[in-house]
Parts: sequence; structure tokens; C-alpha cells
Amino acid sequence: MNKIKKLFTCTILLLISPLLLFAQQTGSLKTIVTTSDGLPASSISVLIKEIKKGGTTNEKGESLINRIPAGNYTVVISAVGLSTQQKTVTIAAGQQGLIEVMLTENMNDLQEVSVQGRKDSKIINKESDFVARMPLKNLENPQVYNVVSSELMKQQLINNFDDAIKNVPGLDKLWSSTGRGGDGAGYFSLRGFAVQPTLVNGLAGLTNGGLDIANIERIEVLKGPSGTLFGSSLISYGGLINLVTKRPYETFGGEVSYTAGSFGLNRITVDVNTPLDKEKKVLLRINGAYHDENSFQDQGFRKNRFFAPSLTYNVNDKLTFLFNAEILSAEGTNPTMLFLDRGAKLKVDNIKDLGYNPRLSYTNNNLSIKNPVTNVQAQALYKLSSEWTSQTIVSRSTAKSDGYYSYLYEISQYVPGYPNIPSVFQRYITKLNSTTTTTNLQQNFNGDFNIAGMHNRVVIGLDYFNRVNIDNGTGYGVVGDVTIGGGDSGVLTVPNVDSILVATGGSVSNAQQRHYAAYISDVINITPNFLAMISARLSHFDNGLQDVASGKYTQTNISPKFGLVYQPIKDRVSIFGNYMNGFTNVDPRLDGGNRRVTFSPEQANQLEFGTKLNILDNNRIVATFSYYSINVSNVVRAIGGGPDLTYSQDGKNYSRGFEADVTANLAEGLNIIAGYSRNSSKVVQTDVADYLGKRPEGAGPQHLVNAWLSYFIPRGAAKGLGFGFGGNYASKNLILSRATTGDFALPAYTVLNASVSYAVKAFTVSVKVDNLTDKQYYKGWSTIEPMRTRAVLGNVTFRF
Repeated sequence: MNKIKKLFTCTILLLISPLLLFAQQTGSLKTIVTTSDGLPASSISVLIKEIKKGGTTNEKGESLINRIPAGNYTVVISAVGLSTQQKTVTIAAGQQGLIEVMLTENMNDLQEVSVQGRKDSKIINKESDFVARMPLKNLENPQVYNVVSSELMKQQLINNFDDAIKNVPGLDKLWSSTGRGGDGAGYFSLRGFAVQPTLVNGLAGLTNGGLDIANIERIEVLKGPSGTLFGSSLISYGGLINLVTKRPYETFGGEVSYTAGSFGLNRITVDVNTPLDKEKKVLLRINGAYHDENSFQDQGFRKNRFFAPSLTYNVNDKLTFLFNAEILSAEGTNPTMLFLDRGAKLKVDNIKDLGYNPRLSYTNNNLSIKNPVTNVQAQALYKLSSEWTSQTIVSRSTAKSDGYYSYLYEISQYVPGYPNIPSVFQRYITKLNSTTTTTNLQQNFNGDFNIAGMHNRVVIGLDYFNRVNIDNGTGYGVVGDVTIGGGDSGVLTVPNVDSILVATGGSVSNAQQRHYAAYISDVINITPNFLAMISARLSHFDNGLQDVASGKYTQTNISPKFGLVYQPIKDRVSIFGNYMNGFTNVDPRLDGGNRRVTFSPEQANQLEFGTKLNILDNNRIVATFSYYSINVSNVVRAIGGGPDLTYSQDGKNYSRGFEADVTANLAEGLNIIAGYSRNSSKVVQTDVADYLGKRPEGAGPQHLVNAWLSYFIPRGAAKGLGFGFGGNYASKNLILSRATTGDFALPAYTVLNASVSYAVKAFTVSVKVDNLTDKQYYKGWSTIEPMRTRAVLGNVTFRF
């Protein structure tokens, strides 16, 4: 352990010393913007034209831009719907320049255009400090990512995470949250690999159940293996899902919202923000939610009680503390899932021939699971100088599973009369009692400076992650057989299930893992239009066991990342390419001679190229088109059997595809979101003949399309009236594809949604129909899970 600490310390010192040596002194610019009637103008864009660096005015009408090289500049002051102004300024090294601007519009004019302008900009804005762990514009970033904003979720009347994520091209649900311990959150396919939502503000934020979106400001989906900056424990080779939470702001305000709808939906959300002192140094924001909903099936429900306070303390111009907590009390039944028999030729290969009635849940509301979650984060931001900032973050989360989990597994081949019988599934139930606790510590140093005339943006970080899984649940018991199209022999009462589980015994386990890492990423402007990203991560993994006999092992791995960006038209068009790496630590195994065999980490390497577009002023049209190829290597293969069993680490598979993403604000109030993805995945080399040459079952549909069009009338007699229409298309999905079983394909589907709303002053009233045509469709991952049929939602929101 001491050797590892010394290695990390030396690595960071070696990396940071030359950067500090060459950091140059710069100046800053303060801009004060007022309306024509002398009032402070907030949310006004301030852009330094020559270096494309900018900011936005706060509630005092002020904007401060730091780290500006000395020289003469043109400053552009603008906002959607307002007249644009330009000013010239001279910046001197070590000094602050000042510009004072008076708009031609008064405060009433500003308020008239700002409400819709803010909504439009939030929907289309893709800028993020989390994706690259540094402030980096979308067009400067060689990695592809997507953003779903809280404004878009409100517009679409979304009340759950699974519906929100439908706005991301190439992302599709494999199965819903199960509530079981360790991995009870929902699974999604992304670039041919399964992924879960496991990050909150860039740090660990696990849940064993569903998520409540009341405290989400943005959902960020990073595409491709991202091990260099995010490690291996919480992400997949296809990418990662990061939830960005809401933060306090400087004025009093908020909203209260009530949604009612089909299947007994009742949802209340509250968002209140207030400064706690006159100087507005201490800011508090509280979000909460009350959610009750039944299933569209004959049994099933979900209840959430959610509370999320956040506090910002601006000690001075250099030091800021941020605190964020999320407390979720959740209870519900796990979704109905039919697990197809993986050991015999499929009796049927499609939903129609199966004869399944999707309205039947084969469960009971008394057999529920409780999934309480607590997630706490604290961070300190300290401005070391005009070029360097320190970020220290601590995160702790606890997720529990307490209650009954069940699933149905096909046993048709063992039933007399097979195959000339209806499909038969056996019900397995366990009583869960598990807790997963994670601790995540990060120390980041962000630099922004010039070396030899080249602009450098750097992050240097240390990362510690610890996860502990404690399981004291029962074994699995058989509670009846289900005949599709026939009867159910199970007695689904708590006393009967408990009596069966007594005979299954129980499991007592306490497993943990620890990760230590150091990383660096530098984005260099070789020219103003040509950027290079060079990144690397040194990771050390320890599975936390105490002795060799129990399977203790450690692994050390280096994960690189490289990217190039060329902008033929500055801040309008970028052509990018990247090489990205992801990895998975592989457990030791015993060979035929009972000898322990250790392995190198499994590797995934991506090559990707494409273009990003930012057309028209104020990011009115933002688009990304890319082609990627991910190759997975070092997959462990078993060779032979019995005393001759050996292993070879030469298994391979690949995932390749094309993605398109377009977000456009074509006119005031008119927004379009559209995406398309095509994925081709294949198992190339494996010890399991069943999978060889097949498409992985977690790859999801080959083709996916998402679209949403909305229009809000900004002025006139119908001002405030809004409309929305869109939906999703998915091609057929091979949920089971093996040599032994054959292929089972879920059918392709198109699901459409529509909404209408009316906003007047502080109130908005909305109505939405999900699944407009009442399409019955399914998801799965060697499983069959029916999705919700048509639902009507109504919402009233009051803002203050």
C-alpha cells in the first residue's frame, strides 16, 4: 500500500511541476449590463470574440471572465430576442478590465423575451464541466455525449428516469429496475453494451431501485469506453450515465407541481430556492417528491418519497463549499420478467406464438421490495491562482434491498408432453436483505494557461473508490408454476412464501473492492482551430480479501485516451477523432490442477471519428454525426475440462456503428430533437460455442430512432399555448441468440407521444398522452418484459 501511495504522489508531482513552471500571468474582464431603465440585466451572454471565451451575467448584471491573455479584444453582448452590442477593451497582465453596457430594452422587454429564451437555451445547451472533468465546449471535445435537460423533461411531462432517457440516440432499455441488491437499477444498451445509471455529479451514486428525477438538472450520457477519467467500476464499454443535480442560485424562487394520470398516478414535486443571508453567500435549495403509481398490469405498484437539500456557501471570491444530499424511500413490486430457457431449443421464437397476456403480472402487491437510498456529497472549490483551481470532493452512498424479488424461468422441456404443450414457467422468489455502500474521494487540479503560445486546459486528479456489499438474504424457493394461457399453481401470500423460503437457508456475504487512481488530461490548442487531447490514468484494484486462499488479488492498469479536433470554421464546424480505452478487472480462476491463475485486465479500445456542428448564433442548431468501432480483447476463454482445464486470454468481440444527433431551435419557441443510431455487434472468439459469431444479447436493437418537436407561441392572443409531438422507433431485438436455443426476437415497434400546454403568468397547465396508439411492445435481455400501454397525464405547475 505504501508503495502505491508513493507511486501516485511521485506521478502527480512529475506531472504538475512543468505545468506550474510554464503557467503565464493573465488578466480578467468584468462586464456590467443594465437595462434602459437602469436595472441589472441577468442571463446576458458576454463573449470575447477573438478567443471565443465568455460568460453570462448574474442577478446583479455582472459577468467576470478570468485567464485572458493580454491584448486588445472585441466583446459581444447578446441574448436571444435582444439587440446585440459590441465593445472594445484592452486587457493588461495582472489587471482587470471593465465594460459597462446599457441595453436598448427595458426590464419589461427583457422579461418578455427571457422566459422562452431560457427554456430554449436549456433544451439545446450541451456544454458540461463533467464530461472532460474540465470546462470544455462541445465542439472542442473529441468525445461524443448527449444531454437531457430538466427543461425538456418538464416539457415532455416526464415523471420517471426510463422515459427521460428515451431522448438519447442509441440508448435503449434492456430491463427495468429490479430492486435486487448490487445491480437493482435499470439496465440500458449503449453502443452494444449494457450500462446502468451509477454516477451523480461525476461520482459514485448507486441505487438498487428506480431513480426519482425531481433533483436532476441534466442527464449526461457519455459515449464509448471512458476508463481514463472515470475508471472501470461504475461504467461500461459503451459509455456511462451521469446525473447532474440541481444547485442553489442567488434569488428566492421555485415551483410546485402536481401530476395525475392513468393507473393511479399521483405525483407532487416541490422546488424551493432561497438565499440565507443578505450578502447571498449562503444559498439553500430543497427539492422533494411524493410519487404513487400502480402498474398497467393486474398487480404492481411504485411508491417514492424523496427529499434533496443542497447548500452553497461562497466564503469569498476564492473559496466555495457545496453540499448535496438525496434521501429516497422507495417501495414497489419488481417488474414481470419471463426468462426464456437457455438450455434447450426454443419452443417458440416470437411473442405471438408464445401467447402471453401482458396484462398478467404473476405477482402480488404484498410481495414488495423496499429500496431506500441515501447519497451525500460535499466539495470544496478553491481558486489557487488566476490559472489554477482545486476541487476536493467526498461522496458517500448507501443503497438497500429489503423484501421479495421474483422471476419466472421457463421449464417447458421438463414438462410431460413437451413440446406439444403451452410454455410453462416456474416462479422463483427470494427475500432480499442486502446493503451496498460506496465511498468516493476525488482531488482535482484544473489549470488554464498558455505554454509557448499554446492554450492548455489541464485536469490532474486522484481518485479513491470503495464499495462494500453485505448480503443476508434467503435462498431462492419455487412458488408454483405458470402455464402461459393457462393457470398459476402458486399461492402468493406472505405466510406461504415465507414458509417455502425457510427451507432454502440463507446467504451471508461481505464483499468489498477498492480502487486507487491518478489521472491527467491536457487539451492543447496547437492553433486556435486545431486541438489535441492527451490523457492517461493509472489504476490499482484490490478486491479487499485478506489471504491468497480466499481469492485475494490486485491489478494495476494504465488507460490512455487521445483525441484530435479541427475546426475549419471556428466555433461552427469541428471534425474530430478519438482513441478511447476501457477496462475490466478479471477475477483469478482455478485450473484443472487446482492451481490459481491470474489474468490481465480485459480491454476495450474505441476508434471514432465524426463531425460536430454549431450552426447560427446562440447555438440555434447543434448536431453530431459519428462512426465508432469498439474492439474488446483479453477476454478469458476456458480450454479443455477436468484435469486438463486451462485458460487463454484471447477472447474477442466488437461493436461498430453510426450515430446522428440533431437539436435545433429553428425559431423562438420552436424546438426539434432528433436522433438515429445503427449498431453492429458480434462475438468473434469465445470458449462458449453457443455465442460464437452471434450478436450479444445485451446489444439491444440494431436500429433506434428518437424525435420530439415542440412549439410554444411566444406572443399574440394565443401566447403561452404549446404543443409537442414525437416518439421512438426500435427495430427487432434478439433477446436470445445462441446456437443451442436459436433466436428469439422481440418485434420492432413505434411508440408516439403528444402533449398540449398553456402557460399564463405563474401557472402552466399541461396534458400529455404517452403511447398514443396504445402499442403493445416489449423489452428484454434473454427476458421478456411488457411495457406500459397508453397513459394520459395531466399537470398543473405554479412558479414563484
